Amino acid sequence: MSVNHDDAPWPVREDLQAAHARAWRRLARAGTWFSGAERVAIAAEARQAQNCRLCRERSAALTPGAVPGRHDSLGALPLPQVEAVHRIVSDPGRLSRAWREGLRGQGLSDEQYVELIGVVATVTAVDTFRLALGLAPWPLPVPVSGAPSGYRPTGLDAGRAWVPMIHPKTVQPAEADLYAGSTGAYVRQALSLVPDEVRGFFDLVETQYLPAAAMRDYAREPRAISHAQIELIAGRVSALNQCVY
Repeated sequence: MSVNHDDAPWPVREDLQAAHARAWRRLARAGTWFSGAERVAIAAEARQAQNCRLCRERSAALTPGAVPGRHDSLGALPLPQVEAVHRIVSDPGRLSRAWREGLRGQGLSDEQYVELIGVVATVTAVDTFRLALGLAPWPLPVPVSGAPSGYRPTGLDAGRAWVPMIHPKTVQPAEADLYAGSTGAYVRQALSLVPDEVRGFFDLVETQYLPAAAMRDYAREPRAISHAQIELIAGRVSALNQCVY
């Protein structure tokens, strides 16, 4: 399948086209803990969550736990994965440690949870870009056969967050690239239990937003709008999406 933004009403930078195409290829391939078919199913469920009656009712409630029910899912994923995808998409500002521990008790491992977040973030980023251009989302890719790698990095710290993360001070050579050229902020550490999800997510971030080296280089403006304009938009979007980074 050829994926591009040639149908956009305005020109789209070539590096954006390339980054989004890479993201779509990553969705289709086996990851670290999920097969390609499972990753595409997670992406499909992330889209489905936007049409879920239970998610709408929970989002409007004082607390999501006050609204019982069953998600309007596609039926391809286990229930703990469906719950994780739908809550991450529809009500991310009210996730809790107790909620996460409940999913772990139902069999959704920390590693699977982190990779699931990476997949949801990827499809959301590309779909939202298309939406902003007034375009329909791309068809999801056809899964590529292959087995998950099951790779678990060393140098993990399990005491600072809901899931283990790699601290910049304990990062090992195999993952040194995760924090190269950056301060190793928590937003970079968040998915580090599954290093390839950090790599994939920041491939999008540095193309859609700014490369790490350019973030504090105020002497030059690498985009069509200024640093100040970028941050104004980023702050507003973050507030609307309940992101408290």
